[in-house]
Amino acid sequence: MPIITACSQDCPDTCSLVVETSPSGRVLIKGNPDHPFTAGFCCAKIKSWHRRLNSPSRITAPLMRDGTGWRAIGWDEALEICAARIRALRAEPLSILHLDSSGNMGLMVQVPQHFFNLLGASRASGGLCASAGLAACQADFGKVEHNEPGDLLNARVVVNWGRDIARTSVHLAALVKKARKKNTRVLTISPGGDGHEAWTDEFIRVRPGQDRFLAAAVCRTLIEGGHTIAGIDDVAANWLAFRKVVMAQPAREMAKACGVGQAEVERLAEVYGSGEPVATLIGWGLQRHIYGAENVRFTNALALLAGHIGRSGGGSYYIAPSTRHLDLGWLSKPVPDQCNRFFKPTIGRDILAADPAVKMIWANGTNPVNQAPDSHQVARAFRSVPFKVVVDAFMTDTAELADLILPCTLNLEQENLNPSYFHDFINYARPAFTPPACARSDHWILTQVGRRLNPPIDLPLMEELIAASLPSAAGVGLEELRRTGYVQIKRPAVSFEGMHFAHPDGRYRFPEELHIDPPAPDGYPLRLLSLIRSEAIHSQMLPEDHIHPPKVYLAADSPSWSNLKSSQPVFMVSPLGRLEVQLVELPGLYADVVVYRRGDWLKLGGGANQLIADVATDHGSGAAYYAQHVRLEN
Repeated sequence: MPIITACSQDCPDTCSLVVETSPSGRVLIKGNPDHPFTAGFCCAKIKSWHRRLNSPSRITAPLMRDGTGWRAIGWDEALEICAARIRALRAEPLSILHLDSSGNMGLMVQVPQHFFNLLGASRASGGLCASAGLAACQADFGKVEHNEPGDLLNARVVVNWGRDIARTSVHLAALVKKARKKNTRVLTISPGGDGHEAWTDEFIRVRPGQDRFLAAAVCRTLIEGGHTIAGIDDVAANWLAFRKVVMAQPAREMAKACGVGQAEVERLAEVYGSGEPVATLIGWGLQRHIYGAENVRFTNALALLAGHIGRSGGGSYYIAPSTRHLDLGWLSKPVPDQCNRFFKPTIGRDILAADPAVKMIWANGTNPVNQAPDSHQVARAFRSVPFKVVVDAFMTDTAELADLILPCTLNLEQENLNPSYFHDFINYARPAFTPPACARSDHWILTQVGRRLNPPIDLPLMEELIAASLPSAAGVGLEELRRTGYVQIKRPAVSFEGMHFAHPDGRYRFPEELHIDPPAPDGYPLRLLSLIRSEAIHSQMLPEDHIHPPKVYLAADSPSWSNLKSSQPVFMVSPLGRLEVQLVELPGLYADVVVYRRGDWLKLGGGANQLIADVATDHGSGAAYYAQHVRLEN
């Protein structure tokens, strides 16, 4: 019998899935044809997900560090070790640091947070993914949301501002393709080299990280041409301050700062000022710069100024919090002191400087030694902590530094409730595959640890948490959801309709500063863009899929070619170290950029983050990965 379930990867599509296994054992994973958004198709990553579930590299028993190696132990011993460590530190809970991230999304992510919040443990705030952009949208609109995805079909023009459509969302790609068949034009703005050509009618190549200057130049052009919304003083609380900022520099100078010509500025002003609906897709790379939030805010400001917010066919699409459609009243709140000294982008530095010191780390759904900036500093920080528990299914760079590894169930092996940060469906995930005999869910693990504490920490059953998390707007209970597999949360198709925003006064907030990036340091002329790869999310790569040396991509007209000898090994170098790479020519890429497809492991000869400094974004405590400059040398 086919099993209706759902994907919990860190992906906006959050697909409803049908899993079938033939009598011969052949596994077929496909999109649910009855689901209005999934519409019968899914990405290649999930189609081959059973490879990950059945990988011979998977950890299948709790592992305790034994000298320089590992010793397999039983669950009773592993759980008692965890409980004993927590009991010994319970009087000083801030010495326990809980680290988590998006290795597995959905409601299951909230369970460890609830447990460690009840314990009073420390946790890290900020983010390694989207936090700067979320802070930007919150500052602008007062709430982070966007028009419903299908409204893109009502756009006359879609401005794809840095979104890698082909690699981030197969369903967004399908929507854009459908829109183009309806004569919607797509204009892409990016540094190039991202395969945008298949989705684009027009293209503007921009210097990475300087998108705010392009948006500001277009705003100035619209103001000078009188192509702004009427009554803007009533719509925005700080219109005059914003106007002063964008009028302080000539449009031509701002265009120069972002590496485009005046013609491109005027063309973009023509698109936004035409009066026809323009939808803006904001790529997540825009906010991975020092002034990442500013990049997003000026892009939002352009859409607002030209009248494309609060209308059908318009809107600004970043992401929306995936938990917005869940009722998480049961989730315990962190004590403020828990996370005011630890931040995910600077986690290595913060652990090393912590006072009181960190004595225990519990890490689940995360691989910070690989994923956080300055990997070697993060590794040093982990080594400095007396006891580390890592919950994972593979011997990742972080698991290598653990004292105890607990094998976990994965996506499609556990019950979960999966909302999306793009669409408005909540999908129910039932286990479609039997996990390895010793693999356990985060919920099971922490339930068992909690029972061993005195006083105990009692977690509700997973089905109770799912039932409690279904909002009244869903209109269904758990049993109905289990039967159908999904429910759509009804909300207005157009966000901020009537130009009414979620700030207390109902008015929009423009950015009031426009900063200049610091120059590239001497000897490091290339900006490193550690972009996503199409075949894996984050560092969820199988060891057998790694390539060594890893490939990096350089524009054909980059001056760096002249300094290299093709007969000798090539190294990518930053002030933090050097990494051997394979150099590949990438047509269309901005000339002073080098691209690295992130996620590969340090232990297997990769790991771009070992070269990237732990610099935080202007707002949102995000990781400014793309602020790093490097050079290539033999």
